[in-house]
Amino acid sequence: MSNSNTDKYPRPVSSVWGDETAAVDAAQNWARRHTALANDPKSTARQAESLAADVGATITEDGIGHAEAMRIFDEVLHPATRSADDPMNLAYIPGAPTRASVAFDFVVSAANVFGGIWEGGAGAIFAENQVLDWLMDLAGWPDGGAGCFVAGGTAGNLSALATARQRAKTKWEADGRYPNGRPPEGFAIACATSAHSSIRSNASLLDCEVVTVELDEQGRLSGDNLAPVLDEHPNVFAVVASGGTTNAGIVDDLASVVRVAHERGLWVHMDGAYGAAALAAPSVRHRFEGIEEVDSFIVDPHKWLFAPYDCCALLYRDPTFAYQAHAQHAEYLDQIVRTDVNPSDLAAHLSRRTRGLPLWYSLATHGTAKYTAAIERTLEICREVTDGIRAADHLEVVVEPQLSVVVFRRVGWGPEQYTAWSERLAHDGQMLCVPTKHEGETLLRLVFTNPDTDPGRVLELLNTTMD
Repeated sequence: MSNSNTDKYPRPVSSVWGDETAAVDAAQNWARRHTALANDPKSTARQAESLAADVGATITEDGIGHAEAMRIFDEVLHPATRSADDPMNLAYIPGAPTRASVAFDFVVSAANVFGGIWEGGAGAIFAENQVLDWLMDLAGWPDGGAGCFVAGGTAGNLSALATARQRAKTKWEADGRYPNGRPPEGFAIACATSAHSSIRSNASLLDCEVVTVELDEQGRLSGDNLAPVLDEHPNVFAVVASGGTTNAGIVDDLASVVRVAHERGLWVHMDGAYGAAALAAPSVRHRFEGIEEVDSFIVDPHKWLFAPYDCCALLYRDPTFAYQAHAQHAEYLDQIVRTDVNPSDLAAHLSRRTRGLPLWYSLATHGTAKYTAAIERTLEICREVTDGIRAADHLEVVVEPQLSVVVFRRVGWGPEQYTAWSERLAHDGQMLCVPTKHEGETLLRLVFTNPDTDPGRVLELLNTTMD
């Protein structure tokens, strides 16, 4: 008996779509070639009018055929995107997925698993949960935690804060503090001035006020600065700490934040979208002291855990109130088995793809030791580049790196020079390094998430002029 995939999984011919073999083969061949294709960090976005001229109408009554659709994607659409995984893309928070994880993302799409509920995707969710267990172990959490994968950090933060608000409503009503569970002045979230923009956005969605706390002398949210703010705002239900700020890579003083917040019965959420990957790096693990007691946190594997877009891990130390906040009930959902963890019960979603599987496959393939080595290598690269900046007469380090972000200035340059220099390097495909602002000053910022970045090449380009 033949064991070929063709015999095991015969290709169906739809009465509506016909034989799609050629279209499938074209897409698979492109994906196979591109999985190992070298990229460049150019900023290649184009205006919509320019794209329209080259693409034309693709959504037509009779279709344009798979060959023309693939040609347009390969020759026009894909080149008008930016490579996130090029070793010289050092702007924003780039991602450098392993080739194994990129390849397995195609498997996830082909498997077409509904990952919202256990009975629809038990095997895939089980594998995702093994990754989540690894992350919770890195945080030093006890048994009993749970989580799920959502699309990105904004969605993860939103779901965690909705859970925290549910907890506050329940507890405040039970203890008679607020009979209807809602403070007369409305709910409020406390965070540092350096918190990610998604916190304010999510607060708006949740109809909550944002109470900001000034940073300490090390640029962190600290318990000493937090305490008086909380005493002035009894309607705060959650405190958001950063596990690696996006702009400067600063980790807040988690231990003191947790102590102050928990003394007042408040939920602590850590936004570790970028930085929490460093939990796997022994050289900087100490910066996260206190994460053992936070109530929830997120980390985006598509940033520094070498997974493809889009993927955010959302973790709860105790998921009780997550179930209350997010579990959906309807006539057609009443038969769902809830003895096992359903991802749809833990976040603001129902339908979901099993986006955690590419990370699972890569972790299972390579092992966690290689992940530790890769993260440590990016930290070494950051230190080497920082040392080079410090040694250069024309460069000055402004924010000392805690993780893998360095913020620096070029002596004598202003916004115009920074922008012109950055755009030239991007246009030439040499390096993506864009200006940022710190305390009102325009500066440059590099973030390292790719272990294949050459620090020598980075320093060579930092020595170039605008000529």
